[in-house]
Amino acid sequence: MRRVSREIESVIEPVVTGLGYEFIGAQFGQAENGQTLRIFIDVDNENGIVVEDCVAVSRQLSAVLDVEDSIASAYQLEVSSPGIDRPLFTPDQFQRQVNETIKVKMAVAVDGRRNFKGRLISVKDESALVEVDGIDYQLPVTDIEEANVVAEFPTNAAANKSGKSRKRK
Repeated sequence: MRRVSREIESVIEPVVTGLGYEFIGAQFGQAENGQTLRIFIDVDNENGIVVEDCVAVSRQLSAVLDVEDSIASAYQLEVSSPGIDRPLFTPDQFQRQVNETIKVKMAVAVDGRRNFKGRLISVKDESALVEVDGIDYQLPVTDIEEANVVAEFPTNAAANKSGKSRKRK
């Protein structure tokens, strides 16, 4: 899946924000069920995104996308929350994840490689500085094909140190 064009984003974003949600980003490409337009939305409340939110956005977007006819081929429309492996699309979204582990696939190779997984050190001048195995890589956000936060879960050892272990009966 690749990021959608700015043209398609310009159709999607006002619909999503007009319904009161944050537009995280969108991807288009081949998925399990064929060509898919995947929209990520978020909301600033304690409940987060629920199924009803996705349904409301999907209905509205479907109607607008049919009228605009921005995508020539047949496709499936998916609307979802960003989830724990939050996709990253904009420099602001990268900035909010500084010091987190991220996974990046570049559209254009940097230092001979396209795939990176490491700690996001900083974001400056539309580039993300990612440390991978002790080496820092400057990755232009506009050249990133796909980026996600890597979900990290505490290990049993870490949970035991925090006093949250349970005894078995």
